[in-house]
Amino acid sequence: MVGDLMQDVSALMRDEIALAKAEGIEQAKRAGKGAGMLGGAGYAGHLVVLFLSLTLMFVLGGLLDHLGWGALIVAIIWAVVALVLFLQGRKALKQVEPMPETVDSVKHIPDALHTKEENR
Repeated sequence: MVGDLMQDVSALMRDEIALAKAEGIEQAKRAGKGAGMLGGAGYAGHLVVLFLSLTLMFVLGGLLDHLGWGALIVAIIWAVVALVLFLQGRKALKQVEPMPETVDSVKHIPDALHTKEENR
């Protein structure tokens, strides 16, 4: 009777593992499809920004009677945007603490080992 029960539990566990694998594969496919669409949206957004920048360059070039000046102004605008993003990103990264609880825990390991040797 115990043997039958163990076989039933074993069969149930195998079935549950198979179900979990099937669900995991299906969810991974959905996640991959969603990630691909987000990547495509990012690329399309990049193209929008590129063409809006070109439009601004041509408009400014027409107003200033020289396309080069329009291009320079747009480049300076993007340089300012890049600088602001860089400074904000660097500031955010400086605030990151690398696993403070783990670091604190690891610092206590030598003390714990030393204490064990004294108790021997």
